[in-house]
Amino acid sequence: MHEQFNFAIEVLGTISFSMSGTFAAMQKRLDPFGVLIIAFVTSVGGGTVRDLLLDVPVFWMHDLLTCVLILVTSIFAMIFKSIEKNFKVTLFIFDSFGLGLFTIIGIQKGLNANISPLICIGLGTITGCFGGIIRDILLNRIPLIFRQEIYATACILGGIIFLGLTRYTRLSFTFIQISTILLIVTIRTLAVKYHWQIPKFYGYRNDAEM
Repeated sequence: MHEQFNFAIEVLGTISFSMSGTFAAMQKRLDPFGVLIIAFVTSVGGGTVRDLLLDVPVFWMHDLLTCVLILVTSIFAMIFKSIEKNFKVTLFIFDSFGLGLFTIIGIQKGLNANISPLICIGLGTITGCFGGIIRDILLNRIPLIFRQEIYATACILGGIIFLGLTRYTRLSFTFIQISTILLIVTIRTLAVKYHWQIPKFYGYRNDAEM
């Protein structure tokens, strides 16, 4: 049952980020091949970096289902876009759910590899964020994680809550997973709605200007 639920999380996370990458690429008016490439890197980018850091086989290179799922989801999203009106909201929804789902996957991968809890939170953040970073770089945008928006912070807070509930409560593991995913999505949603931001640095005057 537990393995089946983990599989469901991976599938839903892949679908969410594939949709997110597809919509982001279509915003930039890329051709269908370009859209597929962006959908692919958005879906597997974070997990690829995570597996390289863990020194384990990269997950999608031995899993044809992931590649097929990205392909089918991206094609569906391209067709769906013809009737989609509120494009920005759709992109945000899929990106937020992908963030939450993949963060939990990354943390669990770290726990299974007997990595310390602090590093597990980092792996969860990498899994959740790095696909979006690569996507934004390829689309010539400043990645969300480097802007004022609450993005990686949501992963970190979710990871702390996840590990805390796992270690100090007797709640079912499935319930903790679902609760943490929803918490990350909620933090992202409230942050955007109420304009919660992390302070940023402003440019300093250089010697020539003084």
